[in-house]
Amino acid sequence: MSKFYAAQIEAIAEALQNIFENGAYADREIARVLKADKRRGSRDRAFIAEHTYGVVRYYRLYAHLAGGEPRHKSDYWRLIGVHLLLNGFVLPDWREFQGLNMSDLQDQLALARTQRALRESIPDWLDELGEEQLGAEWTSTIAALNQQAPVVLRVNRLKADQATVQRALATEEIVTEPLDADALLVTERRNLFRTKAFRDGLFELQDLSSQRAAPALEVEPGQLVIDACAGAGGKSLHLAALMENKGRLLSLDIHGWKLDELKRRARRAGVTNLEARPITNSKVTKRLTAKADRVLLDVPCSGLGVLRRNPDAKWKLYPEAIDRVVAEQTDILSRYSRMVKPGGKLVYATCSVLPRENERQVETFLASEHGQGWTLEHSRSYLPQRDGYDGFYVSRLGRA
Repeated sequence: MSKFYAAQIEAIAEALQNIFENGAYADREIARVLKADKRRGSRDRAFIAEHTYGVVRYYRLYAHLAGGEPRHKSDYWRLIGVHLLLNGFVLPDWREFQGLNMSDLQDQLALARTQRALRESIPDWLDELGEEQLGAEWTSTIAALNQQAPVVLRVNRLKADQATVQRALATEEIVTEPLDADALLVTERRNLFRTKAFRDGLFELQDLSSQRAAPALEVEPGQLVIDACAGAGGKSLHLAALMENKGRLLSLDIHGWKLDELKRRARRAGVTNLEARPITNSKVTKRLTAKADRVLLDVPCSGLGVLRRNPDAKWKLYPEAIDRVVAEQTDILSRYSRMVKPGGKLVYATCSVLPRENERQVETFLASEHGQGWTLEHSRSYLPQRDGYDGFYVSRLGRA
């Protein structure tokens, strides 16, 4: 039976308290906690990260089983104890774990599992929204979104092919399996950012569903391609590879700091046809009216398709936030689509599973004044329980 130590539990409790009481993002908070004590070995670090995410993922259920939401750090220890018991650990005789036993938990758990929102550990409003949007599909969707996400790489075709990357990672005892296109599935979780192959720019971490967006745009070398919501640029780098570094790739975003990260990543990837430009005002996009052969709109969204990677998002979301992001999507699609020249194409994509953000947005656009002259060429929703990877939506529209 696996053992754990008080220092590990203390680190997890500290991270949880900051996530749930101070609004910290789970990934950043875990990184901060891990950096705070450099004496920790790889196993300690992996234990802290895995079980922090585990408690965040099932926070509502664990709080119910533990007797209520935590008010003090000792209460977070109790939540961690519930999590560890349910995952096969034997709890030591510590004061914080007094009264926790598997037989009592199993009885409570059997009853809790009859309520979907409690079983899957999500807010009631989100459960109601999911059922309204996805119907009978929602039950299996939210269950799949509570599973740990697979680790997928995208091979950088500017520098290597699948076989080359596989061999390079194998020298560092990292085993991968080829998926379709440029994707590799990592069969055992390891720190990939420390590998020579990563430092040399041979691959990027990118889920398989996310890898569907750039190819859907049907880019060709020599074109003017715009990634209008580029962020830190994962899809920009994919587009550059598909363009074979030929033509012009313009990556836009309202956040300049994200573009700084993109430029750093582009240098590592060997991308030479990319220009990162911040959207400081509406003139930036207006000057590009009817100029682009292709435009990618990977728009801001609820992020409900990537809850496996960001489980704390379900505790930070609220109905009004989704209303706002839907309005923002509508505005972006109506304004940024003008950058596509006649005969060009546009891809609208999200990392959401909600039709309200996906198919219905496209339908609304096509029925609007801004959508006149556009036709829908492709539309596909990716669901984790059906497709095995992140929830995602990709559509392609052509302009007459």
